[in-house]
Amino acid sequence: MLTTEKPRKCPTMPEVIDELKKMTDIGFPIVAMSLVGYLKNMILVVCMGRLGSLELAGGALAIGFTNITGYSVLSGLAMGMEPICSQAFGSRNLSVASQTLQRTIVMLLLASLPIGLIWVNLEPLMLSIHQEPDITKLASIYCRFSIPDLIANSLLHPLRVYLRSKGTTWPLMWCTLISVVLHLPITIFLTFYLHLGVPGIAISTFISNFNTLLFILCYMYFTRVPKDGESLYVPLSPTPLSSTPSIGEEWGILLRLAIPSCLGVCLEWWWYEFMTILAGYLSEPRVALATSAIVIQTTSLMYTLPTALSASVSTRVGNELGAGRPEKARLATAVAVGSALVSSLFGLLLTTLGREAWARVFTEDERVLKLTMVVLPVIGLCELANCPQTTSCGILRGSARPGIGAGINFYSFYLVGAPVAILLGFVWKIGFVGLCYGLLAAQVTCVVSILTVVYKTDWERELLKAKDLVGKSDALAHAINQTVKCEEEGVGFLKANQSRACTASC
Repeated sequence: MLTTEKPRKCPTMPEVIDELKKMTDIGFPIVAMSLVGYLKNMILVVCMGRLGSLELAGGALAIGFTNITGYSVLSGLAMGMEPICSQAFGSRNLSVASQTLQRTIVMLLLASLPIGLIWVNLEPLMLSIHQEPDITKLASIYCRFSIPDLIANSLLHPLRVYLRSKGTTWPLMWCTLISVVLHLPITIFLTFYLHLGVPGIAISTFISNFNTLLFILCYMYFTRVPKDGESLYVPLSPTPLSSTPSIGEEWGILLRLAIPSCLGVCLEWWWYEFMTILAGYLSEPRVALATSAIVIQTTSLMYTLPTALSASVSTRVGNELGAGRPEKARLATAVAVGSALVSSLFGLLLTTLGREAWARVFTEDERVLKLTMVVLPVIGLCELANCPQTTSCGILRGSARPGIGAGINFYSFYLVGAPVAILLGFVWKIGFVGLCYGLLAAQVTCVVSILTVVYKTDWERELLKAKDLVGKSDALAHAINQTVKCEEEGVGFLKANQSRACTASC
């Protein structure tokens, strides 16, 4: 039943530790999944490099293009269901979570149609802006063979968000790990033994994602009646007529959350591609682009922890608001931001004390090494802002405010960061270091703005918004809780007095 707690000024240490344990249980598997995904991308790049420099260039162009036009869009749209599902699970309004999952899958499949058309027409598009024909041809082949991956991601992203909103992240980690273990031999077999080359790499990628999808669906099927009595497959029972919105209104709510979530993801993702493009216009483009590649790999690795914190706090805030506990949501927010500030220090230490060793992992070119060792401490300073900023975006998602995060990302990266990068890099002739200072300016602006919003959050008001979004009336919630209790008592009685077959049927 939805109950409102009396606000307390300061949480106790046991409460903080308990909240930290809950967030760790959700976030640790997400960190592991991110690292596994990082390994998967490394496998792709290594295999492309083994094929030759032309294949590596074409594959790199294709991967960047598919990330910008496809994967970032689908990932961002899927995040729109996160506040609805996390709050729905918190309020035990399971039919809303189930319906939102289905609508998000349909939305992503529809969004995949124009994305697929863009991928099919990559070659004429690239040739029209005077890209190298040989590289463009290989990139176009990769994109065409990657189109089935749009279907896989249209199903994978919503299922991941659905289970994550429920707090079920360990099975996601194991499913992803098994598929990546299979990914290496599949890629080698298709690429080198069958001599498929670049198409083989693209095919292995969507096979790996379909394997992950299959494992997740198998997990959901075999755990459809968990020990706690809550099924992952929830009957789509209607809410009372007085509080049932129309289908159009439900789609409108989802789109109002999905579109800003998508923009928030894409605006930050695209800025790194924008920085790479600018690096190609500097006085020494080869050195700048090579350093840019190392910077992107570094930030991708460091991004794993903020991503996990963001997902964890989004789930915790959404669950607690849905359950009618705004003080618990406030506690989750404080713990997450504190953890982000502490963990960001490790990123700074990695990029300052270990910059030379890390740079030598990627290159032995002295000019690239020298530039990389200059910019990595700047990237470490960016991480001081990026970690709490990314975590705070999760707080805004969990409280169904992704539009605020999208707006902050837009003016931080494009109205502050981009002009600073261009001014320092090209007008003041600082070069690639100036572009990195532009990124730092964007991150600082972003974190100051978003932490201000989080600090000023009225959690009682967010509770009321959660009730409007997924909540039930007190009478309905009480009835549901009584029903659940009766079902649990009935199941316990049957387990004690009837056969295993009867218990399973119940």
